Amino acid sequence: MATSNHTTTLPFVTRRRLFAGTAIAVVGLQRNAFARNDLEKGQPEDPAVEVWRKWHAAHQQTEWLCRQQQGLERKLAETVGFPCATIRLRDGRSVTLHSLSAIGDVLDLGPEDEATRAKAEGDFADHQARWDAADREIGYSATLRAERDAADRVEDLLEALSKTPAVSLAGVAAKLEAALREGVAYEDGAEFPWPQIRSALDDVIRIGQRLVPE
Repeated sequence: MATSNHTTTLPFVTRRRLFAGTAIAVVGLQRNAFARNDLEKGQPEDPAVEVWRKWHAAHQQTEWLCRQQQGLERKLAETVGFPCATIRLRDGRSVTLHSLSAIGDVLDLGPEDEATRAKAEGDFADHQARWDAADREIGYSATLRAERDAADRVEDLLEALSKTPAVSLAGVAAKLEAALREGVAYEDGAEFPWPQIRSALDDVIRIGQRLVPE
């Protein structure tokens, strides 16, 4: 029997939560002391830090949109249900299918299945129409598109960050912090290269604290 699938777009994999922050300007605290949105006054600007700020803002927006679209999809699933059609097979079993292609795969092309297929396709179209109407009302698809756009901007800015030379320890720390967060391993990644990157970030913060105690 063919595997059913949804025609509606399922949500992105939930992204790891983010912590606000800028680079090493708040050295001396824990790594989570990155939770500041501006560098300490008097610290020299670094182009890498500037790109990091934009990347971080886009990353936060993507995370927020991800949560929004997941909540909206949950609401649609609970109130309307994912578009589907149920077919009774010749052997007496009933199967629920979630796409028109799945309906065609399950049924033979013989004339004895034409009526069953037509009814299943009609049921599916009706269910899809109900989903689409509810979707437009609550803005699920629009939110999903916005999330994708924000995620694309995150990728573009991450690439830009990798190409922007750092001119301070703050810039180096910003690059390392972005790599850790984008690698979904900031807190508990135990495999190479995450422990090494965390260690390097700790070294940069420790050296920065020594050079700029305030």
